[in-house]
Formats: sequence, C-alpha cells, structure tokens
Amino acid sequence: MSRQRTLLITGASSGIGYAVAQMMLNEGHTVIGVSRRSQHVFVNESHYYGVKVDMAALKTLPEKFKKITQQYSSIDGVVSCAGYGQFASIEEFSYEQIQQLIDLNVTSHLYLARAMVPFLKKHQSSDLLFIGSEAALSGGRRGAVYCASKFALRGFAQALREESSKSGLRVSIVNPGMVKTEFFDKLHFRPGDEPENYIEAVDVAQAVSMVLNARAGTVFDEINLSPQKKVIRF
Repeated sequence: MSRQRTLLITGASSGIGYAVAQMMLNEGHTVIGVSRRSQHVFVNESHYYGVKVDMAALKTLPEKFKKITQQYSSIDGVVSCAGYGQFASIEEFSYEQIQQLIDLNVTSHLYLARAMVPFLKKHQSSDLLFIGSEAALSGGRRGAVYCASKFALRGFAQALREESSKSGLRVSIVNPGMVKTEFFDKLHFRPGDEPENYIEAVDVAQAVSMVLNARAGTVFDEINLSPQKKVIRF
C-alpha cells in the first residue's frame, strides 16, 4: 500500500462508489463520502466523513465543493462515481429526461473537476479518477443518450489527462461493463445470472485501488473491465 490518502468519493452510498469507499477504508485511507444520503453509511468507521450533496443539483455544487475543500484541506485524491442509466430510443426521451441524464452523468463530473483540479494541483502528487462505462467504447441500440454521456466523460478525462500531465495530478478513467448492482433495479434488462456474466462492484474497486496505489509517475490512463461472457436478460 502507498501513503495514506484522503479521498473524496462521490456516489459513496451505493453501488460502485460504496465498494470503492469500503476498499479505501480497508486500506487505511480517509474517505470523504459524497452522496444524497452519505451520512448514513459507514457510521462505525472513524475515518469516514459523510457529506450530503445532490450531484444533480448543479447550481449548488460550486459552493458545496468550496466548503468541502475548506473543511478537508488534505484531500489528495478524487474518485468521481455519480451517475445513473436510462435506456430508450431517442424519440422516447423527453427533453427534460435528456437534460437530467446529461446533467448528472457529464456536467456534474465537469463541475467537480473544475472545483477540485486547482486544489489537487497544489499537492505534489494527487489523483482524479472517473468511473465511466463500456458505453463509452461503442454505441448500442437504445443507448444513444446514455452512450453520449459516457463518450463525453471519456473524452473529457482524456483531454484533462493531457492538460494535467505537467503537474503532479494523474487523471484516469475506469470503464466497466455490466456491474451487478442496484443500477439495474429500475431497468428492463440485467446481466445474466452466472458469475461470468457480470462484474462485481469490488472488481471495479480493485481497479481503482491499483490506479491510486501506482508508483508516482505512473498513470493508468484508461482501464476497461468486461465480464468473461456477455449475457443480457430481459
């Protein structure tokens, strides 16, 4: 394990964000967990600090992030996990639904980066890691809006990696395939039932750990994770 870190993790109350937060706590790091109900998780962990933030409420984010950096000045790593899925053909989306998906899956990540990058660059060594999706690698039927959001996030991560290369800030993105979490609870499909049909949230957390614990000067620009056999159940 590398040095002890203070990590800001969004979406920390469920799914991938929860698994990442748990693994980072297990490794001895301090976690600032951000979500709409983040105060109610890891209540017995002395190195976990929950901060209630609705990442979809864009107008509130700059002030929220400012307060976080003022209160937790030792943050030297950010894992940006917030997001949700909605799948339908483009004509089935309302204009409001398009806006809502893009706001959370893209714009909130950009706002977080805008707030945190200047702060992170003050450290000799720091990390900003985005949780993307396999939907950023190729377009899929009934996934036009979702894929657009993930392609945008991946492009942003790539560009920000180049912008930050002369500083001590490392920028990475992890693109998982179907992860067996509550992400699919409100969708009309899910991965198959066999273990080789899905990724577990802890698998993504292990990839995050590898990125964050890499030797200084080494950057995992992008990691793609896939289940061994892709099976979808409707």
